[in-house]
Amino acid sequence: MADFVGRRRELKELREDIARTGLDTLSGRKAKAPRARVLLVAGRPGSGRTALAEAFVQEVAEEYPDGVLRTRLTTPGGATVDTERAVRGLLEGLGRPTPPGAGEDELSSTLRSALEGRRVVILVDDAVDPEQVDALLPDNPECLVVVTAEGPLTGIPDVRPCTLGGLDTPSAVELLVQRIGDTRVTADPRAAEALAEECGGQPAALVLMGGWLAAHPKASVADVAKQLHDMPATTGGPLARGFRLVYESLPQPAQRTLRLLPLAPAGIVDSHTASALAGCSVAAAQSTLDDFAGMGLVRPSRDGLFLLPGCLAPLLQALLEAKERPAEVQLARARMLERTVRLLHSCRAMAEAEEPGVDAAVDDDLRELLDGLPRALRFPDRRAAATWLDTRLPALTAAASLAVADGGLDTLARRLVAALVRALADHRGTAGAAPELYGLHRLVLDVAERRNLHREQAAALLNLADLDAETGRTQEALERYRAALDAGRAAMDPYATGRAMESVGGAYQELADWHRASDWFGRALSQALARGERADEARLYGRLGNVHTYAGRYGDALRSWRAAAAGYRKLADVPGQAKALSEMARVQEYAGRPEESLHTCREAVELARRAGDQRLQAALQVRLADTLDRLGDPAAARLHRSAADRLLGDDPAACEIRSTSD
Repeated sequence: MADFVGRRRELKELREDIARTGLDTLSGRKAKAPRARVLLVAGRPGSGRTALAEAFVQEVAEEYPDGVLRTRLTTPGGATVDTERAVRGLLEGLGRPTPPGAGEDELSSTLRSALEGRRVVILVDDAVDPEQVDALLPDNPECLVVVTAEGPLTGIPDVRPCTLGGLDTPSAVELLVQRIGDTRVTADPRAAEALAEECGGQPAALVLMGGWLAAHPKASVADVAKQLHDMPATTGGPLARGFRLVYESLPQPAQRTLRLLPLAPAGIVDSHTASALAGCSVAAAQSTLDDFAGMGLVRPSRDGLFLLPGCLAPLLQALLEAKERPAEVQLARARMLERTVRLLHSCRAMAEAEEPGVDAAVDDDLRELLDGLPRALRFPDRRAAATWLDTRLPALTAAASLAVADGGLDTLARRLVAALVRALADHRGTAGAAPELYGLHRLVLDVAERRNLHREQAAALLNLADLDAETGRTQEALERYRAALDAGRAAMDPYATGRAMESVGGAYQELADWHRASDWFGRALSQALARGERADEARLYGRLGNVHTYAGRYGDALRSWRAAAAGYRKLADVPGQAKALSEMARVQEYAGRPEESLHTCREAVELARRAGDQRLQAALQVRLADTLDRLGDPAAARLHRSAADRLLGDDPAACEIRSTSD
């Protein structure tokens, strides 16, 4: 791989470390459970620990046929990555869905289950503490975990660190040759050795010096070595001196762009991010980033993005604080967030523009939105927009989190989160984007609580509770629905309060607390009746009918379903009326009134036929057949079953309404 030389001894040690006897075995202690072998590559930032780990993983990858998974536990700025997010990333790499809102323990258990019986290498980059790593370790000795960290991971048993120092002189010179070619090195090999010595054999410093020399083809290796040697000791170590030399050689606009790069979320930079931060054109920003990559100031990634090296982040942050005024930093961050919001609008517009069945009014709105965007912010098609969203998602979610944490850009933060939620929902669907949406709704809730925005607080709580309910966390959903009700009342928002009351009833129904469920559905129904919301009235009558049926209160259930059917009739909703009557027939049968059930069911069949709902019609035909069997008319029952078969063939799923209860 590029920029990796030497380290043959370290590679050999790591390979031997896979098969060595564990310390627990040597001491006679029995391990609690078989776990994956953990190899640790320890070294200071800039020592080449990640490059060594990647090279080693490539060497052994063939021995682990189920693939290589990668995760990073520290951002370039030094912030710790949530273990939950790291585990989710690994599960996504395995193609396993992750339930929204799941905790760290649940996700770790899911990851270990997913890795059972597999031979996988997991590369864990830049770990800070052993607890982070422990949550990722598979209970499978056939897997291998390679960790990079600055120091030892005390707390994880049986881990011997492979500690990195500087490169030996021949390897350091070889790294320089990779960057600048062999002409200048061959012309003055002693100068190349002197430069390697000035860099302390540190790969990051050597990459910077090689990049600078590549950008200045007329400069000699001896001149660079002398400049580094003459720098005062107060400048810092080899990496700091090399960075200062490169930085001071840049033109002023490039210096400012470089200083602002620590503001890029998650250390991920593209031309739009750099353009917005520096206030220059996208083309100029792309050219500058390409120059930075050539000098080793950023690292190009496979998907066209640039990554800020973690070893340079503290140096850049110090420059940012020393050279830029706080107001200028805030303005640059605001420009970046505004650009991100506009890109998300463009991304979402492409998803809707190519969606079949978009009506003319919506199409006109999308066209107007796209026409108002500069060409640089538009995507050629939906696939390009979806690819952009997928590759930028870590940076987009980090941008949202940072904007919310900032506290001074809440308006932009709210717009950014809203735009990201809509883009994800349009491109991936609500179910597919649920894990990301859960975190985004929590961010909305943070801002709403901080700003006392009760309406937004209610909306965020309802969205979070819905996701909790969908994943079986009914008790947590109930608590959030109640909190949403309080927020809706504080905002005097009838929609939010009605929605919350109905959802509280639904949660109690899921918990089989029929009394409380009917009480809360009744409260929601009273509000809908007071406001004249006929569609809500009909739906809530139906929900009340369901609860009364489950509770065995058939008289109340019949009254509710009769009211629901009447409501749907007033709305001219034929399918809704047919379904309400079908449920009414079911309750009549439970109540021991088969003749009435037969009459109601026939009426429901006619309505289902008018609505064109063949599945409902077939299910009702089966119910009619069951009822006729009980009434002693098997010939008529056979006719109705034959009619159901003709409607939907032999599909048993069509008969979704059964004629008997448990």
